[in-house]
Amino acid sequence: MKKILLGLVVLLGVVQTQAQENNLQLKGTVTDTVAQYVYLQKFHNKMFTTIDSVKVKDGNFSFKTKVKTPELYGLSVNKDSSPLYIFLEKDPITVKLSPKKYYTASVVEGSASQDLFETYKKSKDVEISKFITENPKSIVSAYVLYRNWSYRLSPEQITQNIALLDKSLQSTTYVKELKELAVVLDGLAVGKKAPDFTANDPQGKPVRFYDNLKGYTLVDFWASWCGPCRRENPNIVAAYKEFHDKGFNIIAISLDKKKENWIKGIQDDNLTWTHVSDLLFWNSAVAKLYGVRAIPGNYLVDSKGIIVAKNLHGEELQNTLKTLLENKI
Repeated sequence: MKKILLGLVVLLGVVQTQAQENNLQLKGTVTDTVAQYVYLQKFHNKMFTTIDSVKVKDGNFSFKTKVKTPELYGLSVNKDSSPLYIFLEKDPITVKLSPKKYYTASVVEGSASQDLFETYKKSKDVEISKFITENPKSIVSAYVLYRNWSYRLSPEQITQNIALLDKSLQSTTYVKELKELAVVLDGLAVGKKAPDFTANDPQGKPVRFYDNLKGYTLVDFWASWCGPCRRENPNIVAAYKEFHDKGFNIIAISLDKKKENWIKGIQDDNLTWTHVSDLLFWNSAVAKLYGVRAIPGNYLVDSKGIIVAKNLHGEELQNTLKTLLENKI
């Protein structure tokens, strides 16, 4: 049932202008923790970077940092863990910050954008075009299109949804990166040539993709920290065992951050093919080259580097390989 109602933007008063730098009026209380500091973090490319911190005094904290608003930030009592996602605005905001259950018990007051974001998260069967049409000026619309929908949509659909956003959002980082992504994905359609790349293997040796093209090669994006990737790995292992001798190869690109975790994941899952990584998480150069916004993700490429299929998982991978390879046996 659709729960995003027409006119929600009016009800929540979400009328936004182009982002500007303002001194925060952000204060709150910390509960369910003995942490002594609260960290303010900037969001970019699915990652948070700490930009300021304040000491907790008698359970209270306050930020007056100059930041660009309205925009998504993070609040955390541990800068190394996932924070509370919070849309900050120039108006006063009060937060009850609780790290329990990934900050789900936290309460934010004073941010209309946050109210809309919480409504979006609770809604079922969201139609992104409808959501944007109802909230064209909200930074939340630009954010969810970028963060939650970019990997589900075709280049044409991304461009169509960008056009629904108010002109005040067209210069935001989210929209700029969406426009770049649409161009990249358009060049990665089935039938087009996969881009070449070079990256280091676990021993630090450079591996060039085009030097390893033979038969059919799966360009597989994964990470040891990615639960869905680890659950998909047994399917890829099975496909590799069945079809490797018939011309199926894999080059895996990890979005890991720590080398030891990457290597352990390879060993634990028995991934006996070529592996590379720059260990830059979502800043992976190869992931950007291939327009990867979610993992697991993959491209199946023939011996000439032509993309023949995308995002094959489970039985679909094995069935595709049967179709492509059995006639050559």
